[in-house]
Amino acid sequence: MSSSGDESMASEIDEQEQNGGRGIPDYIMNLEDVPSTLPTHLELQKTRVFCNLDAPQHTDTIQYSGAYAALGVDNSVRLDNFYQNFKVEVKRITDEEMEFDMIGIDPAVANAFRRILIAEVPTMAIERVYIANNTSLVQDEVLSHRLGLIPIDADPKLFEYPDDAGGENNEKNTIVFKQHVRCEKGQPRLTVKSDTLKWLPNGSELIAEGTKSAADPAPKTFTTFNQKSLPKFSKDPAPYNLDVIVAKLGPGQEIELEAHAVKGIGKTHAKWSPVATAWYRMLPEVVLTKDVKDELAEELVSKCPAKVFDIEDIGRGRKKAVVKNARACTLCRECIREADEGEEGGEGEKWTDRVSLRRVKDHFIFTIESTGAIPPDVLFTEAVKILEDKCERVITELS
Repeated sequence: MSSSGDESMASEIDEQEQNGGRGIPDYIMNLEDVPSTLPTHLELQKTRVFCNLDAPQHTDTIQYSGAYAALGVDNSVRLDNFYQNFKVEVKRITDEEMEFDMIGIDPAVANAFRRILIAEVPTMAIERVYIANNTSLVQDEVLSHRLGLIPIDADPKLFEYPDDAGGENNEKNTIVFKQHVRCEKGQPRLTVKSDTLKWLPNGSELIAEGTKSAADPAPKTFTTFNQKSLPKFSKDPAPYNLDVIVAKLGPGQEIELEAHAVKGIGKTHAKWSPVATAWYRMLPEVVLTKDVKDELAEELVSKCPAKVFDIEDIGRGRKKAVVKNARACTLCRECIREADEGEEGGEGEKWTDRVSLRRVKDHFIFTIESTGAIPPDVLFTEAVKILEDKCERVITELS
């Protein structure tokens, strides 16, 4: 290549850098017909999912920098833009459920939070069950499984994983519960609930098999410790819901066992999952592209089972339909499912010509339903910490 060619290429690169690194020479950007922002239809395709009657359209997310380079629009992912646009707005919160909006975030990140909440936030759950006596109709394996699924109200941050202690049971990684229930003869059937699980702060009381010998006549239990000495407990560990039915005993039947709870994550077993469910959906956007008045307005309101639309009085005995609560839209498509061709005032138009159903691509309605062991707001903050640790590990490995 000649030196003049090199100088021409260098000059063009300088022009591109002067234009904010968008890769577009200045003489193109100075033309009158070159837009500085995206046209309306492209902006809608970029930020909205169109929920048509047959199938959704424009479901992909355009997150790479050169997507609209020909239009002079920088579409790159930048930290400063994310910092300015990202928001979390809590809409509803109780002891067991929280609904909040995550605005300005990619679907992959929202799904990462969902997966972490389900599978990677640690909790305490019953892992080992030592049955001394079970004469109920419930088999030992089924009984153990039912006990394992009872949420335990204990802070997992106060405990260690069992593997960190080499499999040894101690006060830092194990919570011991005792259950001893008997239905006396001549009494009605007895319903055994989770409130019969009693915390043993001094550890196990059952004698381990094969531990008593002539040289050591003192019986040995499965665990020996004193959790009362730990000052960190704000309240005694117990099942979160004391009304969970474990079994039903007939006259003369009895259950005597010990249940040992340890720390774990939902990836290992569902009993350690801290949520009943964690899910999200894109924010619905319902737009009336044309005025819907009088009889058509009443028909539209009656068609929607989610009560998204309402009727507004516009005077002189006339009324029109308005969007009252777009957030309640479940995307059932009932409002656009049927045509009204031939009706008076309809002009042969279909409902799809009047109503546009959309979803905002970067606005997610997130719902966390906790099992009760950990409050939902704490679950979300723990998920953020876990995702942060994952990012730090990736950065460390790549650097």
